[in-house]
Amino acid sequence: MTALDLSSPVAVVGTGTMGQGIAQVALVAGHPVRLYDALPGRARQAADAIGARLDRLVEKERLSAADRDAARARLLPAETLAELADCYLVVEAVLERLDVKQELFRELEDIVGEDCLLATNTSSLSVTAIGGALRVPGRFVGLHFFNPAPLLPLVEVVSGFATDVTYATRAYETARAWGKTPVACADTPGFIVNRIARPFYAEAFAVYEAQGADPATIDAVLRESGGFRMGAFELTDLIGQDVNESVTRSVWESFFHDVRFTPSLAQRRLVESGRLGRKTGHGWYDHRDGAERPEPDTAERRQPPAHVVAEGDLGPAADLLALIREAGIQVREEDEDNGTRLVLPSGGQLALADGQTSVEFRDVVYFDLALDYRTATRIALSASQDTAPQTLAEAIGLFQALGKKVTVIGDVPGMIVARTVARIIDLAHDAVAKGVATEEDIDTAMRLGVNYPLGPFEWSRRLGRSWAYALLDDLHLRDPSGRYAPSLALYRHAHASDPREGNAS
Repeated sequence: MTALDLSSPVAVVGTGTMGQGIAQVALVAGHPVRLYDALPGRARQAADAIGARLDRLVEKERLSAADRDAARARLLPAETLAELADCYLVVEAVLERLDVKQELFRELEDIVGEDCLLATNTSSLSVTAIGGALRVPGRFVGLHFFNPAPLLPLVEVVSGFATDVTYATRAYETARAWGKTPVACADTPGFIVNRIARPFYAEAFAVYEAQGADPATIDAVLRESGGFRMGAFELTDLIGQDVNESVTRSVWESFFHDVRFTPSLAQRRLVESGRLGRKTGHGWYDHRDGAERPEPDTAERRQPPAHVVAEGDLGPAADLLALIREAGIQVREEDEDNGTRLVLPSGGQLALADGQTSVEFRDVVYFDLALDYRTATRIALSASQDTAPQTLAEAIGLFQALGKKVTVIGDVPGMIVARTVARIIDLAHDAVAKGVATEEDIDTAMRLGVNYPLGPFEWSRRLGRSWAYALLDDLHLRDPSGRYAPSLALYRHAHASDPREGNAS
């Protein structure tokens, strides 16, 4: 089944921000569009607002005046649901309440034709449960657009338990014909993006709750070392703490309180206090006029070591050896069966975050994962109260000699970027194993839906088959709550033979 013909009318029910955005997408693609809202006059107001946005597109030379006029002529407000009878696709964007959505689709089923595709834009409710109210749930799908719909390319096409594959295909091809990038997804809590993105927020909040670092510092490490566009604290302030926590809570409850999705108590207190982010003027940060943005913790200048000894190849941090040499620091390499660390002149060691803690070892400083050690502008280190001051000073000086700002956080196992990336990789492998989506669609969804620098499987291939499993396994030993227990899917991946090498890795 192919995409809807452009002559086929499309209806959008619900004229808030998302409804208007979806209507604009269908309209600019060339469809006649009907707008309906239960509140009298709202559909007409929404049509006027969409017309104003089309005017701005003309001003920016992104749309011709002729195309704008034609689009306006195709946009019709509807006063009753009965006026949607000739539509071939109806997309709902109303209140996120199951009973409201079910009642709406029961009414629509008696109005539209038998071949009309019915779709919900829900981000948190079960597509299966909404469609369960229909006599013919096979033609019901999820079409989850991201806000703002006219600008963001991703659309999650969600098949409920009873969705017919032909209708899912029609929805997928229609989204693609509208210039979007669709990904296919089974009906699971959070779909792809909101399921797999939970650790990005959760691990940042966990480091904060453990007093490992403050929000500004954690955000800086995620951006400047991890390559994420925004840190977790600033992003949730932008989204709205109430909105972000509601999604987290919905996913957690839908997975029967699975500890991997447990909400943050610190974020709950923020919501309870009314500090919801930018929209209220205060969240993790103070957004009021004149408020100063807190600076991340940055270490003072230290002398670099004259030399280091590299035991092993440093694994995912192997690029550091070239950078150290380029900085004029002598590197002596020694082969070690399990060696992946640098030995400093003081005798202390510098190791990539691996899920263990510095206090367990004699004089070890950990450094965090970076997306690219050459381009990263900040590196995080962790040490315990037992770490020799000279060892920490040499570690700081080493990275400063490479042109990096250095942040020292508490003795947090897995640090910030490493534990976050490992958990995202784990949830992604688990999702594929359970038939939620393909590896390719998950990578696409996470890059386009939340602007991650790499998709989870791109990270996994770059870091090695066993990296995420080994880190989470170590974390699980130190926090046996189950939060960090690697999934069976990740275990199998870590221990399977690499088809490129023909042996176990």
